[in-house]
Amino acid sequence: MLSFTEENYLKCIFKLTEKTNHRVSTNAIAKVTGSSAASVTDMLKKLAEKELVDYARYKGVHLSPTGRHIATQLVRKHRLWEVFLVDKLGFSWDEVHDIAEELEHIKSDLLIERMDQFLGLPKFDPHGDPIPTASGKFTIRQQVPMNKASQGQRLVVLGVQEHSKAFLRYLDNLSIHIGTQLVIQEKNSFDQSMKVLIDDKHSQLLGEHICKKLLVNEI
Repeated sequence: MLSFTEENYLKCIFKLTEKTNHRVSTNAIAKVTGSSAASVTDMLKKLAEKELVDYARYKGVHLSPTGRHIATQLVRKHRLWEVFLVDKLGFSWDEVHDIAEELEHIKSDLLIERMDQFLGLPKFDPHGDPIPTASGKFTIRQQVPMNKASQGQRLVVLGVQEHSKAFLRYLDNLSIHIGTQLVIQEKNSFDQSMKVLIDDKHSQLLGEHICKKLLVNEI
């Protein structure tokens, strides 16, 4: 049995290596977890002793196959709980992360499988992140940060790259959610800001830092 802290470290390493599959540094983990580099090093040594990570001093760390499986299942449970909280209990997308952080540590595989079936086998969570299957497979779809889009394109929002409450509530205030349609009316070459038409109702100027965090696809 692993402690919650050990499981959280495995999930942290997974997320840091999810897109690159490179070894991750102690400092990168410390920044995410809010721990000291020394504390991170101690934890990585413990996880290495349990054969959950491959850790080498000054060379960083990556997950072993067993460690990756555990981390993937944590991600699966977390994202399924987020779907359940939003779709069935009426929570908003900015309220569910912290609750799911606690619920993801429930050990019952049967509960998670029945919840998956109950929810209709969702492939994505309320933030647009893919939910891995029980075998660890993710659904991949075509999407790009909105700052890569061109003037005149009609887009649909598929996900967000930041899950902070402040950012999600900011989007709520603009009526931007998963599934919202956006038309790029203007793209400012000076600062890369964009004027967008939201669901054919109203226009809004978005800064580049916002556009980078919206994942979209052309429709």
